[in-house]
Amino acid sequence: MSITKYQVSGMTCGGCVNRVKTTLENYSESVVVTLDPPEAILTNPITDLSTLNSALAKVGKYQLSKITTAPEPNIDEISSDGWFKTYKPLLLVIFYILLVTFTVEIANGAFVLHRWMPNFMAGFFLVFSFFKMLDLTGFANSYSMYDLLAKRVPIYGFIYPFIELGLGTAYLLGWEPTITSIITFAVMTFSSIGVILAVMNKQKIRCACLGTGFNLPMSTVTIIEDLLMAAMAIWMLF
Repeated sequence: MSITKYQVSGMTCGGCVNRVKTTLENYSESVVVTLDPPEAILTNPITDLSTLNSALAKVGKYQLSKITTAPEPNIDEISSDGWFKTYKPLLLVIFYILLVTFTVEIANGAFVLHRWMPNFMAGFFLVFSFFKMLDLTGFANSYSMYDLLAKRVPIYGFIYPFIELGLGTAYLLGWEPTITSIITFAVMTFSSIGVILAVMNKQKIRCACLGTGFNLPMSTVTIIEDLLMAAMAIWMLF
């Protein structure tokens, strides 16, 4: 199995990304297209560069130029040190959220699960939405690579960080806990479906959970993250 990476010229927006991706999907096992950087990554392409460029010319002024070809990395062979290095940004974010929320419980004199949990969820959503909004367009493009709704309705990728912002604010203010938890369960469960399908299909794409600032691979870690938040939302209903 091989991965071929191309530089893409002519792309200016998310619509361009979708057109290029849709076209190239006819010639490759899987395709990842990003606007920043303007690249297309093809897994097991079935044709040559000139054919790909001819196909792209029919949908716009897009052109590929080859960067490199490399064997697909085997995630199962990543050592424990490599795993930690890869997911260090995500682990640090979770650690700091835990640190702040547990400190709040200590300041209140006792640990109360139903007080700690909404504070943790508020921190989770607020921090994760912050990283996504640092590059909203880049996040939306990355998110559309695997989320089922964002694939079909690209604007959802731009809306999603604001949904997280709203949920984080709702948990922080204690606004309608039942409604907030139901929305959280629905959003996180639906989001996890696209992640699960991407992992099951062994797609080597970047996880957009922390936006585009970190190169986090899509893996079972992302599935656990989404389903854990969904499970906590259910717990909050009781």
